[in-house]
Amino acid sequence: MKPARSQSASQRPFDELCAENIVDLARVRRVHKRLEPSDVLLWAAETLKALADPTRMKIVRALMLEERLCVCDIATLVGVSRSGVSHQLRLLRSERLVRPERDGKRVYYRLDDEHVGRIVELVLDHVQHD
Repeated sequence: MKPARSQSASQRPFDELCAENIVDLARVRRVHKRLEPSDVLLWAAETLKALADPTRMKIVRALMLEERLCVCDIATLVGVSRSGVSHQLRLLRSERLVRPERDGKRVYYRLDDEHVGRIVELVLDHVQHD
């Protein structure tokens, strides 16, 4: 649960609608040119949705702190069964957030790339910011 924050008068929500219905076409065109295509934004939203689960977030955070972990290690850390962790890892793999790596008879998981850790670090910084 996100901690409550007090709001000063300048931070309080304002009316969501403009008093007048006027579109600034020049501004809209500028932004439209720079806006990513819908399929890219959809992919980004799906990535964030994959991270929007406390268990998956804990798995990713654990992999940030330890370069690679096996399912047994992750299950112990997050307090979920091995089959539950495998299910979560399958989802994270499908979104290219983690990747498996075989080492003999063991399979280890690691973050797919450094961007994943940066996303989580930014979110953690944001929610812990005063």
